[in-house]
Amino acid sequence: METIAFIGGGNMASAIIGGLIRAGRDAGTVLVLEPVEAQRDKLRAEFGVRTLAESDPALAQAGLVVWAVKPQYFQTAAAPCAPHVAGALQLSVMAGIRSDAIARATGTERAVRAMPNTPALIGRGVAGLYARGAVGAGERALVETVLAPTGRTLWVASEGDLDAVTALSGSGPAYVFLFLEALMQAGVDMGLEPAQARTLALDTFAGATELARQSSESPGVLREQVTSTGGTTFAALESMRSDGVRDAIVRALQAARQRAIELGDAFGRD
Repeated sequence: METIAFIGGGNMASAIIGGLIRAGRDAGTVLVLEPVEAQRDKLRAEFGVRTLAESDPALAQAGLVVWAVKPQYFQTAAAPCAPHVAGALQLSVMAGIRSDAIARATGTERAVRAMPNTPALIGRGVAGLYARGAVGAGERALVETVLAPTGRTLWVASEGDLDAVTALSGSGPAYVFLFLEALMQAGVDMGLEPAQARTLALDTFAGATELARQSSESPGVLREQVTSTGGTTFAALESMRSDGVRDAIVRALQAARQRAIELGDAFGRD
């Protein structure tokens, strides 16, 4: 079994590593370069993987290198690693680093970008994927296999589409959490106990999402089925329409996409 090397051992790397180990991968075939000693200790204790404090020729064992450092540290991290990893397929889970910057920094055109989200930590994430032209079908399949334990994957044809993926699903959990906060706060304001409001909000959101997933109807039709003119749901939706909630959400995602573009411009420089 070929070695997989992770550059960076934070939350997203840990989510992928944990999924791989649960799926049966031998921990001895996972190598993690992580400069923080406490995090290296945690990774070894939790998963039994091999760790490095700095770049090492051992990285050359890897057939796949997963870049999971903070975007602003990518160039610094890549410089000492490049001589050892140029022969490997590169998989980035970093926000904002475009594939041409990855190719230049690592010395190979075989690069895939992934935009996962935080539900990957519990195996319920979704990741948008983009592959450069040099990446073969077998290598795409390898990436899918590596990410499968963290949730679903979706390939996009244009790298620019990853900016929209970032805005929709990459940042999306934060929007859901904000809406949940509002539901819980409203429940408490109306006299419910905080634990009651939390249970009702979480189960309502989860149930509605699963209904939408399983239904052949669009969310719009499902919404209409819940709404009776002059009823309680109608009153709530009319209030949201008056406040421009839907338009505000669309504007928010456009702002997130624009920021993703700006970050790509900034981090793409050598």
